[in-house]
Amino acid sequence: MGNGNRLMALLVCLVLGAGLAAAVLGASRAAGSRHDPAADRVDIARVPPAPAPPPAGPDASTGTVTVDCGRNEEGHWNEDNLVVSPGLRAGAHHTHAYVGNLSTDAMSTDASLAAAATSCVGGDRSTYYWPVLRRTDRPGDRSHEGAAGHGNTGEILREASVRVEFRGSPAGKVVPMPRFLRAMTGDAVAYTAGTDARVRARWGCSGSPDRSTTSYPRCPAGELLTRTLVFPGCWNGLEEASADHRSHLAFASDQGVCPQGTFPIPELRLSLAYAVPPQVPIALDSFPEQLHSPRTDHAMFVDVMTEERMAEVVACLNEGRTCRT
Repeated sequence: MGNGNRLMALLVCLVLGAGLAAAVLGASRAAGSRHDPAADRVDIARVPPAPAPPPAGPDASTGTVTVDCGRNEEGHWNEDNLVVSPGLRAGAHHTHAYVGNLSTDAMSTDASLAAAATSCVGGDRSTYYWPVLRRTDRPGDRSHEGAAGHGNTGEILREASVRVEFRGSPAGKVVPMPRFLRAMTGDAVAYTAGTDARVRARWGCSGSPDRSTTSYPRCPAGELLTRTLVFPGCWNGLEEASADHRSHLAFASDQGVCPQGTFPIPELRLSLAYAVPPQVPIALDSFPEQLHSPRTDHAMFVDVMTEERMAEVVACLNEGRTCRT
């Protein structure tokens, strides 16, 4: 073999060898990165306190409205997602828990929601829902505990409490939400997204309300594990929904100011609590490739309040009152 051929063969071997080494290293890193985030736990005492909220401005809407919708005593679960995949049965690929409208599923329409029964004491027919949390050390034997598949298994933890609350804006007065507004918060694909830009998951413990984390918290014995999901509080004033389920709404700045072209609306805050012993393994329902990461926590909302009820909510917030319906 000539010197030129020998040199070419050597170069080919070097290139192939480098490619093989890179492939092996990449596979090794991928395998190493696919740890189970269900084991991602942090001691709440190690989480620093959150910064103080911005001071309210002179025109702030400082009121609060709490809507009593129970804690899903009815066992309203399904694998649908009316906001993201309407008309598609089991489109969520994981199980959602609901309060409010008792009819909500993938096939719901504005008309069917407006005519349905509700778990909310004051008659609010809005629908509020989120992925379930499970104990992975116990097999589930109820219908929706095994229906989701895709690695979502275990006993569904029932919420010890569910708080549905609307808040105003520290920067100004709020305007009414349009009826049948669709909204979502959080990022169901945060584990593989490569960015935390849409992560809104806030986990904590009942004894440390000033501390929150994007990991599963390890709470002291006797305290409740908490999830807080805050929805965008700014609306573009044009549409009740958008193709990406997000762009018609926006989050305010850290000072509470809405982006240009949007208006402050009542800010929805869902606060969930669970009685979970400190050493019990837990996992949030998720898409299979998201590996139950706590950062993927999310929630959805469809406003079905009447215009009169929404006007009452807005008045309470703008007048700085504390109201309960």
